[in-house]
Amino acid sequence: MQCRRRLAPLLRAPPPRILLYRLLSSSYSSPPSSGGGDEAAASGVAVKQVTRGNLAEALEELRARVRDAAFVGFDLEMSGVTSAPWRDTFELDRADVRYLKLRDSAQRFAALQLGICPFRWDPAKSAFVAHPHNFFIFPRKELPYDNSSHEFLCQTSSIDFLAKYQFDFNTCFHEGISYLSRAQEEEALQKLNVLHHDAISVSSNTSEEGEDAPLKSTADLLFTERMKIRFNEWCDAIRSNSRVDNNLLGSNKFGTDQFQTVFFKMRPAVMLNGFTSHQLKLIQQVLRKNFKDLMYVCTFGEDDTSEKRVVYTDNSDDSILLMKDVQQDLLTSRKAKVESAIGIRHVIDLLASERKLIVGHSCFLDIAQVYSKFIGPLPSSIKDFSLGINKVFPHIADTRHLMSANDAVQYLMRQKSKSLSSAFSFLCPTAAESSTRTPVKIEVEADETTLSCFASGAKHEAGYDAFMTGSVFAQLCAHLDINFEHLTPKENLARNNKLQKYINHLSPSFNSGTVLDLSTGTERPDTGYKSRYPAAVYDNVVLIWRFQSELRAKDIKDAICKVFGPASVTTIFSIDRTAVLVQFSKQESVNDFLDLKATLERTDSAISVLHPLSTILQGGKTRAANYETYRDICNSSVSKYFFADQAEAVCPASNTELKCENLDAGDAHLDETTNASVQRGEGTKYTSKNRDNSDISCQDILDVLQDGKTLFSKRISQT
Repeated sequence: MQCRRRLAPLLRAPPPRILLYRLLSSSYSSPPSSGGGDEAAASGVAVKQVTRGNLAEALEELRARVRDAAFVGFDLEMSGVTSAPWRDTFELDRADVRYLKLRDSAQRFAALQLGICPFRWDPAKSAFVAHPHNFFIFPRKELPYDNSSHEFLCQTSSIDFLAKYQFDFNTCFHEGISYLSRAQEEEALQKLNVLHHDAISVSSNTSEEGEDAPLKSTADLLFTERMKIRFNEWCDAIRSNSRVDNNLLGSNKFGTDQFQTVFFKMRPAVMLNGFTSHQLKLIQQVLRKNFKDLMYVCTFGEDDTSEKRVVYTDNSDDSILLMKDVQQDLLTSRKAKVESAIGIRHVIDLLASERKLIVGHSCFLDIAQVYSKFIGPLPSSIKDFSLGINKVFPHIADTRHLMSANDAVQYLMRQKSKSLSSAFSFLCPTAAESSTRTPVKIEVEADETTLSCFASGAKHEAGYDAFMTGSVFAQLCAHLDINFEHLTPKENLARNNKLQKYINHLSPSFNSGTVLDLSTGTERPDTGYKSRYPAAVYDNVVLIWRFQSELRAKDIKDAICKVFGPASVTTIFSIDRTAVLVQFSKQESVNDFLDLKATLERTDSAISVLHPLSTILQGGKTRAANYETYRDICNSSVSKYFFADQAEAVCPASNTELKCENLDAGDAHLDETTNASVQRGEGTKYTSKNRDNSDISCQDILDVLQDGKTLFSKRISQT
């Protein structure tokens, strides 16, 4: 009732069976707040709230909505994005490293809401009709034999963000819909077959079930004799009466608390209650030895509690028929349990089967979440992931990519934020505003017979965000000169010729500077992206970590440039406060740096202390490796907050640092190898040649270390 009263102002004067919310007069009519574009997204759209209580009903309705839709808006709300600051995607990340970070996020965090909004074109109204749905999700354990632990991370900033926008955590945790991925469903069926084959016993008394247990105690002897008498009396009563009815079965003579007489599969039966497991074994032993026409049947009820019965059969053929009936019931029960546990994945399967155009906004991580939660374990490479998701959803569009893929749209969106709420406010203005951006009309439709399931949508709720995403997409299509007036009902917009080159192209992250083609798994540069850094050359990159905490990226760059030259470093990027990536201008500088570092660390002489790199090496814990080691660290399932701790947990020292090669056995002291370096403006070159040090004083070496002059130039000046 409270929900009805809250929605009453929004739902006045409805038509007899359908409530229509005209986008231009309701959801677009809220005035923008003073907080800027991100706060200007309007509310007031009726969004259907779906929990495990009304999933079946909502799914049946959604099936028809999706079948008639031109495209479907899509969004997810998650419990977090990055498990550590260094797990965030960086501009200097290579494509495979970026994917590993996004894969880690999809695997560790939970999907809490799924937003689905089908958009159907109505020629009579010249408008799209939208049906936003908001599905609450919670990975609840549904199968009793499933021993897996359903764990996920929560990022405090993400949870705080959701709470700020009134996310209903109670509904999510108590009424959220659980799920099985396709891989988990297959595994569950296999487990069921094995477990029920072992646990559910359907056997006749003539079958051999191992050796009978010896009757060692007087209590066991008395119990078996009493069971023989009881079953004999019951069988005699059945044989002596041509018509066995409930009156006979329920008579006090045969029916007790422990022997509840019932019918099972149209046959007389006794339900065994209150017996211990040892007594049940004795009963089976009695039946095998003394009763050919009685079968011991153990099945499991809906709540997975065991039910033990003794069933009377006419003959061996009847026993075989009974076994077949029970096995068929078990098979049906197994399928029903797994089908129920699939839960929210039914929605994903529906979208996949209809092969409609799926529209998201910056949706790469959302799609990775869908793959991880509802399809199976994420592949190890971005190409395999792309080809795998393309088989499930062959048509995906990203509104953020659309904003930068066309010159006309780029000009329209110049200097505008590309966040979803800002794009919605800009591209979908109110009806009262005078604007040259004539929006496509959109109506939100809700069935008045299920009004209690609806709530007024709000920003950062998955269902409402899916609606905003679809609305932005419709306006962008209009600016791409797509004429919806010629769109027929049920036509799939993915087949539109003007949209083809934008389908299945999306950016892996906002700072990737690339566009991923899901149909091929390949990436190409995003021509509209302006990078803050020079082009990355990954063979020229060195990873440095575990240096002194007070050291900054600029200090590290300055120290390296003193040795290798002022132009030797093109980029230095802080991963976090414990690690940096350094890109050299020349590939050979990578090995030169690693070799020099190893050489300096092998001695404690004065020169090693006074060398410019001592700033980086101070403390004796600094580690360095090439870019491939960085990739291996990002690929690990180990989870540490600081990158240096992660690196230490993943890679022992012997595996990360490149060894110096071609060093003579006599070069054990740094004082001898220092003379083998010739410092030039652009870098340092190493040789193994020993030179006579008699003409170079200690003061000369100190001067060289302090002012950057080379030993070679010093020697020339002296001669």
